[in-house]
Amino acid sequence: MKAIMVTGGAGFIGSNFIRYFMESHPDYLIINYDNLTYAGNLNNVQDLAGSSKYVFIKGDICDTEQVEKVLKDYDPEYVLNFAAESHVDRSINDPLLFGKTNVLGTLNLLYCLQKHWQGDGYTSKRFLQVSTDEVYGSIANLEDYFDEESNLLPNSPYSASKAGADLLGRAFYRTYNFPIIITRCCNNYGPYQYKEKFIPNSIIKALKDEPIPIYGDGTNRREWIHVTDHCAAIDQVLFGGKPGEIYNIGSGEEVSNLEMAEMILKYLGKPTDAIVKVADRPGHDWRYALNSDKIKSFFQWKCNYSLTEGIKETIKWYQENRDWWDEK
Repeated sequence: MKAIMVTGGAGFIGSNFIRYFMESHPDYLIINYDNLTYAGNLNNVQDLAGSSKYVFIKGDICDTEQVEKVLKDYDPEYVLNFAAESHVDRSINDPLLFGKTNVLGTLNLLYCLQKHWQGDGYTSKRFLQVSTDEVYGSIANLEDYFDEESNLLPNSPYSASKAGADLLGRAFYRTYNFPIIITRCCNNYGPYQYKEKFIPNSIIKALKDEPIPIYGDGTNRREWIHVTDHCAAIDQVLFGGKPGEIYNIGSGEEVSNLEMAEMILKYLGKPTDAIVKVADRPGHDWRYALNSDKIKSFFQWKCNYSLTEGIKETIKWYQENRDWWDEK
């Protein structure tokens, strides 16, 4: 049985991907390798624990000895790196942690895999680095879009650490012919997203009848994709993508932060005066928007969720899973 290793598989996107992959490819063994930091939650994958085709290993991607042991024990054909510190506010307060996990952790994975796979010339092997549109920086107008050839101009410690990881991946491809593929996705939303993130935080605040804080004037714009559509895109790129290539993954649907908060309040029947504008964070990017023509033309991939139906479904999930997010 072929094995696939997913780092950060107890987090938001990683856990959704594991669930998606198990349903789409039942003949694979999935190794979920996660250090269970604050955003990693085994409750995200508790329904998979009894499967003979699923293994959980608590581990740090920065730990060379432990990563090498997992590779030796399971010899995965594919490795997908979802493991990352990912909250911009946290990166501003603790940039060293983001550099360690996102840059050095990715470097350690590349190093261990390069040694483990090089014996057979990387035949049929793939490493997929899950990155972000934030590595491109900010767009100052409503007309432009980032494509895969756009310059990397990150503006936060988080986005800089992800850009650094992407560049290390590129270096391993050019130096060792290492079989890396990089995906850069717009903002995700959906079930199991940690409550500090903007959409779950806004939903939870609204459900508790608490004020929803919005940075600055609320005009900052984000492109949003349902996590399941992101997982479907990753699945296609993993098997059909070309090593050394980058693939943007976007929905084409963008709204301002203020519009998103108003949408959530409207669906819940709450007054919009619950929104409170607070001091902006340092270096706050104004707009992200991706040109995703490459993945659409290569794979005929498209989103199945519209933003309106996806947000409604996400709100319903948080309403029905209060035990998952509510602090006792």
